[in-house]
Amino acid sequence: MRAVVQRVSRAQVRVDGRVTGEIGAGLMVLLGVAVNDAEPDAEQIASKIAGLRIFQDDAGLMNRSVHEMGGGVLLVSQFTLHGDARKGRRPSFITAAREELARPLYERVGMLLEREGLNVGYGEFGAHMDVELVNDGPVTILLDSKRLF
Repeated sequence: MRAVVQRVSRAQVRVDGRVTGEIGAGLMVLLGVAVNDAEPDAEQIASKIAGLRIFQDDAGLMNRSVHEMGGGVLLVSQFTLHGDARKGRRPSFITAAREELARPLYERVGMLLEREGLNVGYGEFGAHMDVELVNDGPVTILLDSKRLF
């Protein structure tokens, strides 16, 4: 499972002009599920997202989590995070999970974040979405449940 986590001052997702999810300050998370992902990957990614200390404390250090600063999470599925563009010019998406696996794991990550007490907004799985955000910092963190960066 892969995630691109961005610290934002605000973020919003629209589908066909309708807002499906939005947050103020918090984390914008683009989440990709791989063909070999399972429940432990969802648990690991959700725990990492909830506990990331990338918000400033009173001393100006990145020392607070999204929960500690009272922020929200906007969770958006994005299969293209598993695109492999090492060969040629057109990415291969063979490692991206199909909907029957990806959707339940995506929803599981959201549920686990909600259990942490976080306000979670959602994109619409499988839809063409317009994602708007203001990256605060900028701060962007890459997560992968199977690899180190």
